[in-house]
Amino acid sequence: MTMKTIKTEKLIVMIVLVLGGVLMITPFVWMLLTSFKSESEALLIPPTFLPRAPMLDGYIRLFTEMRFATYLGNTLWIVAFSFIGLFLNALAGYAFGKFKFPGKNVLFYTVLATMMIPSQVTMIPVYLILNVMNLTNTMLGIALPGLISAFGIFLFRQFMEGIPMELIEAARLDGAGEYKIFFKLIMPVAKPIFAVQGILTFIGAWNSFLWPLIIANDERLYTLSVGLSLLKGQNTSSFALQMAGASVMVVPIMIIFSFFQKHIIEGFTISGIK
Repeated sequence: MTMKTIKTEKLIVMIVLVLGGVLMITPFVWMLLTSFKSESEALLIPPTFLPRAPMLDGYIRLFTEMRFATYLGNTLWIVAFSFIGLFLNALAGYAFGKFKFPGKNVLFYTVLATMMIPSQVTMIPVYLILNVMNLTNTMLGIALPGLISAFGIFLFRQFMEGIPMELIEAARLDGAGEYKIFFKLIMPVAKPIFAVQGILTFIGAWNSFLWPLIIANDERLYTLSVGLSLLKGQNTSSFALQMAGASVMVVPIMIIFSFFQKHIIEGFTISGIK
């Protein structure tokens, strides 16, 4: 194969990738631009791509008329609570990966077995348990079932097994306790997998929809996803308003991913996840 042929193939691949990227990003750009249009302009046919007179009316209405400030606060609370679970998952993965104790393998395989059960199957039992504990229609009841993730424990365990035991033993010989070893030694080394799990945790909590809808009867406890569905049902013709709500949902995820992209890719590579 000649150099000219290789360059031609690379050029073709690059063109295909660029076209694919443009096709993928166009709906997001359209959504963002439409959110700055007036309702009349959003309904124009043929449609305009760029807003003629950009305005923030859609975003102002979201946070003054549609309780989106409450929905945003609830979602951020669930995200913060989920990050507590992230550290618990890391501790569990560290224990499974680096400690020896009776029943370790049986317990770990039991945790893995729970991944085979669809979450929809466990919703009724979990609801009944929370109802007995008087946690239905509460923020704690919304966030608690997602605190621990079997998949997260599995990812952390796989990563921890790759950390040399000699590093941990050396720290123990220097007099470091187990918690100091975890926070001062393991966490800096495990930064890539924390980035992967962090973004997955954020996305899962940010997009929480079905469980908050089931367990919360009070609209003041709804999340952004539930609020967005209500927005679609109550304002079927307000396309600019709907696009503003969708932008509030999507843009933070895109920003966080762009900041942590390097660590995320590194974590997937190290962990061997395809």
